[in-house]
Amino acid sequence: MAQKTYMQALNDALREEMERDPDVLIFGEDVGQFGGCFGVTKGLYEQFGEKRVRDTPITESAILGAATGAAATGLRPVCELMFVDFIGVCMDQIFNQAAKMRYMFGGKAKIPMVLRAPQGAGIGAAAQHSQSLEAWFMHVPGLKVALPATPADAYGLLLTAIRDDNPVVFLEHKMLYGVEGEVPENAGPVPFGQANICREGTDLTIATYSQMVHSALEAAETLAGKGISAEVIDLRTIAPLDIDTVLGSVKKTHNLVVAHEAVKSGGAGAEIAALVAEKAIDYLDGPIMRIGAPFTPVPFSPLLEEAFIPGAEEIVAAVEKMQS
Repeated sequence: MAQKTYMQALNDALREEMERDPDVLIFGEDVGQFGGCFGVTKGLYEQFGEKRVRDTPITESAILGAATGAAATGLRPVCELMFVDFIGVCMDQIFNQAAKMRYMFGGKAKIPMVLRAPQGAGIGAAAQHSQSLEAWFMHVPGLKVALPATPADAYGLLLTAIRDDNPVVFLEHKMLYGVEGEVPENAGPVPFGQANICREGTDLTIATYSQMVHSALEAAETLAGKGISAEVIDLRTIAPLDIDTVLGSVKKTHNLVVAHEAVKSGGAGAEIAALVAEKAIDYLDGPIMRIGAPFTPVPFSPLLEEAFIPGAEEIVAAVEKMQS
């Protein structure tokens, strides 16, 4: 096992795929000599040159349009948006073009592209650089959505994303880049749609992903001290969504908490809760609890931002309410 940061694991995955497949290329704002806004592409420009690691102007619509076109003609582009918040200016390219081409051509077209984007609050970047927008992408047929929580999954899921023949939105929480974890020496691709049970439990299920996995594990430790056994599921991807693992856990624990940092209203948690209600309502001992951010933009004030971001305390409070 090697100890790596989340950022290093992503960098290794990019490097190895570029060495393995000459059709893999990277482009985006400052991904070249600068090494990316958060350092993920550091060293790749020097190794592979400007033909395969290209800096672009500050024009997200062109980045996504070029990626879609490159993928349609046989390349495997990995494009980076500096922040997921900027997706608004290139909605047509990702939602109407990349996501729909394979369907519109009867399955004959392939769009093997990856959109990498940092998201999430916690670094004081304010309302326009701190959102969690995964639910937008989850709603679009034709897109796959991955949200790794650990260095090992960052590495394995990115390998899978690059090798996939469909467009993948790969969302990296900014607070995870410096997190260290073990990555096996012989690690390979991590399948999409295969959740990971991070901690087994018997009293309730916590289904989550990305940064909130760490909050859920912290909450589970606190709950254990109160005599409550929580099972924590890291979904890894929300499109495809491994609802079967969640259902299997709920049938054992009879209680469900769904947690994410994104705004609670209209979030991925609502879809998960609805599916469980449809398929396993008779197994539930009480209402499903959802944890998410309040329905407001992300504040700039450090105190308000801290209050905005849901974490272990909110999960524990929800569980205690459920158990009361």
